[in-house]
Amino acid sequence: MKLPHILLAVLVAAVWGFNFVVIKVGIGNFPPLLFSALRFAVAALPLAFFIPWPKVSWRLVAGIGLVLGVVKFSLLFLGMDIGVSAGLASLVLQMQAFFTVLFAWATLGEKPGGMQLAGIAVAFAGIGLIALTVDGEVTLTGLALVVAAAAAWAVSNLMMKRAGQVDMLHLMVHASLVPPIPLFLLSLMFEGWDADLSAFQNLSPEGIGAVLYIAFAATIFGFAAWGMLIRTYGAGRIAPFSLLVPIFGMSSSALFLGEAFGPLRIAAALLVITGLVLTLVRKRGPLAAPAS
Repeated sequence: MKLPHILLAVLVAAVWGFNFVVIKVGIGNFPPLLFSALRFAVAALPLAFFIPWPKVSWRLVAGIGLVLGVVKFSLLFLGMDIGVSAGLASLVLQMQAFFTVLFAWATLGEKPGGMQLAGIAVAFAGIGLIALTVDGEVTLTGLALVVAAAAAWAVSNLMMKRAGQVDMLHLMVHASLVPPIPLFLLSLMFEGWDADLSAFQNLSPEGIGAVLYIAFAATIFGFAAWGMLIRTYGAGRIAPFSLLVPIFGMSSSALFLGEAFGPLRIAAALLVITGLVLTLVRKRGPLAAPAS
C-alpha cells in the first residue's frame, strides 16, 4: 500500500474510534433515539439528491437502513446512555466481527476455520471479564444492549455482502434516508415530546458539533474513504485496520472523558483484540467489516 493510503486507513480508524466519545457528548445533549435520527437525517440530506442510487434493489437498501440505522444504532446509543462507557463500547461493538462469522455459518454455510472459532471463544471470554466489572459506570443492561447492537450490525454485514461490489458511500447515503422517520417516531413514543422539544430549545455548540461529526466525519468521510481503500486494495488488506478502532476509542475515551481502565478491563480488552486478530486470519483473506 502507498503511504498516503496507509495514513488514510489509520485516519479513518481514528475517526471511528473517537466517534464513541462524540456519541457520549451527543447523548448528553439529545435523547438517544432523537440523536440517532438526527445523525441519519443530516448524513442523508441533501447528499441523497446528488449522489447516484447504488446499483442494488431498493428493498436491500431499505433493509440495510432499518437493520443498521434503526436497530443497531438505537441499541448502541441506548446501551451507552444506560451504562456503557465510550471506550468499552468501542471495544464491545467489535463483537460484530464474531457474530458475522457465526451468522454466515448458520445462514450461508460458510464454515469458520479452527483459528476463527478460537478467536470467537477468546473474544467472548473477554466480554465475560467485562461483565465482571459492572459498576456505576457500566451496567449489565447497557452491556447487553451494546452486544445486541453488535449482533444487529452482523446481520447488516451479511446484507451488505448480498449487495456485492457496490459503492459504499452511495449505499450508506441512500440507506441513511430510511432511519430518520422511524427513529423520530420511536423517540416521540418512548422519550417523549417534552424531552425532544427541550433538546432543541437548549441546543449547545457541543450538541450541534456531535451531530455534524457523526454525520459527516464518521458516516460520509469514513465510509467514502473506507470504500475507496477496499476498491483499491481489496477487503483483505484493509480489514485489519479496523483493529485500530477500539484502540483509538479506548485511548480517546481515557484522554477526553477520563475513563479509567483497571487491570481486569485491560485484560478483557487484550482478549477481545486477540480474538479479532485470530478471526481475521482466513485462507481467503480477512473478514471485512468496517467500524463506525
